[in-house]
Order: sequence, then structure tokens, then C-alpha cells
Amino acid sequence: MLSIIVPVYNIMDCLERCVHSLTAQTYSDIEILLVDDGSTDGTAELCDALATQDTRIRVIHKENGGSSSARNLGIRMARGEYLGFVDSDDYVEPDMYERLYHVICEKNALVAQIGRDEVDDKGQALPDICTPPQELAAIDSRTFLRELLLHRGDCSFCTKLINRSLFFPENVPERLFPEGVLNEDFRLLVQMLPDIPVLYSLPGYGYHVYYRIGSNTRKKSREEFSRVFVDIVNNADFVYDIVREDFPELEKEAIRFNLFQRLDYLLHIPISQMTRDNAMYGSVLHYLRSHTRDTLGNPYLTGKNKLYLLLFTIAPKSLRKVHRLSMRLCGIE
Repeated sequence: MLSIIVPVYNIMDCLERCVHSLTAQTYSDIEILLVDDGSTDGTAELCDALATQDTRIRVIHKENGGSSSARNLGIRMARGEYLGFVDSDDYVEPDMYERLYHVICEKNALVAQIGRDEVDDKGQALPDICTPPQELAAIDSRTFLRELLLHRGDCSFCTKLINRSLFFPENVPERLFPEGVLNEDFRLLVQMLPDIPVLYSLPGYGYHVYYRIGSNTRKKSREEFSRVFVDIVNNADFVYDIVREDFPELEKEAIRFNLFQRLDYLLHIPISQMTRDNAMYGSVLHYLRSHTRDTLGNPYLTGKNKLYLLLFTIAPKSLRKVHRLSMRLCGIE
């Protein structure tokens, strides 16, 4: 059995499409766990109604605690040997889990993944975040981590089928999604990587992301969206410690990742938050100023990256104002 975990919260307009894409799977030995995270708009009742249509659907109701909290309860309640995750505003191809499980059985693998594409709320296709391979690819954990550090890999759990043992390893505490933060997939995946000898990546697209305004990482304004940029900086520090312990040969890539994540932070936080009493902002500037040599000498940063990083160490607010003006002139903001 495969367990597909779907965290659900106030998603009346998308939930049926998501669930129907799962009940239509060509691999039928699945359970679908709809974890209702305290919905208040009728979604909880819709979950119960959907469960009457297919005996493979299990509904779990809980108090609101966020998507990671819902996922973690689903992991603990799951009965399957392999776990998959689908966000309730997204949907999957009918053969996605059959394809993933076939590769897992054939290769005796712990993890397999497939490509994803994105569509905005107007139905327009968005650029690929990660390009799937042309043919089945076997990727060792070191190479996979390197791709993540260079922003070329896919850290999403939604595109993967994962052996439950990676969540409940022997002789160590359970590994679950960190709660109360964003970018949680990245953090959990890099924790698991030392225990994943090979990850198999399938060609083509099986998972469809619906880029819906209002979901956790798809907010309407910079003020609402800024929290994720704090979390990506914290996760950059987290992965650097893992690199030093388990993959020391990737230190330059990890430093590049730390610098790039801090650049992303500085390009997105509201200018009104760039103040001396903002401890996070101050720590980011201190990091850049203490790693000037790394900025200049890192082979994985582009010339534009290096220029921005150096200018931020000198005149951060002025650079942000110029950057914001240029984005507006380009029609991006």
C-alpha cells in the first residue's frame, strides 16, 4: 500500500479536483489521507463527503496548526510502506504513482521523483523551476545535494514517493516536517539525504502545481510574503552544518548557497524593515561583510550575483531602492 497525504485547509474550490486525481490513479493499492487542519469554510464537510465516494479515503480532523502539522499527523497515521504528499490545490497525472512505484520496485530504491509544472490562477503556464531528465536518472545523495545548493534540484516532497523508514529511522528520533516555518521541504530533505544512497528521477511531468494566490508561499504582498525569506536564510545555515559533517567536499557550493539565500532575502524584504533594530537584517549584512573574500572567489556565483552582494555590503537601502525602481520599469512589480 502507498499512503498519499493531503493537508487540507479552507480549499473548497480546488479539493475535489485534487482528490479525484488521486482516486483515478492507475496504481490502486493506495490510501488517501485528507488531513483537515481546522477548516472553517465547509471544507471539513466536503472531506467527509468525498470519503463516502471511495473507501480508500480516510479523513482526519484536527485543530489548525499549519500544513507541516497536518502532514506530520498524516505521516504518523499512514499505513503504507511508501508515502507521497499532494498539496490540496494541486493535482497529479493518473499514472504518477504507478510510474514512481515501478521504478522503486525495479531499483529497490528508497526514493523516486518525477517532474512538476506550474500554472497560475489564469491558466497560464509558468517557467519550469526544475527541468526533469530526458531519461531515468540515478542520482547519488552527494550529487543531489549539490544540485540543491546550486538551485537546480527539486526539494519538494510532492513530486516524490518515499520509504517510510526515512521518517522513522532506527535508533534516532523521528524525522518530520518542521512546524511554524516555510521552506520546510528543503530542511527535511537535506536531513534525510545522508541516508539515501541513490534517488531516481523520472522523465516527464506527473505533478501539477496550481499557483493560487493566498497559499502559504503565494501571498499578495511583500509584507505577507517576507517570512519565507527569513526561513530560507535559517535553512541555509542548517544545510551548511550538514555539509560540513557529511559532505565536506561541497563547502564552496554551501557557501555559495548561503550567500545567494541572503541576497534573496535582501532583495525581497520590505525596505521599511531594513532598520538597525531588525536583528535578522543586521545578521544578514554582517554575514555578507564577513564573507567578502568568499563572494569574490566563489566560482558558482555569477558576476551579477557578486556585484549585488558587494553593493549590499556598502549601501543596502540605496541598492534596494534602485532595484525596486528597475523592477517597476520592467513591469515586474
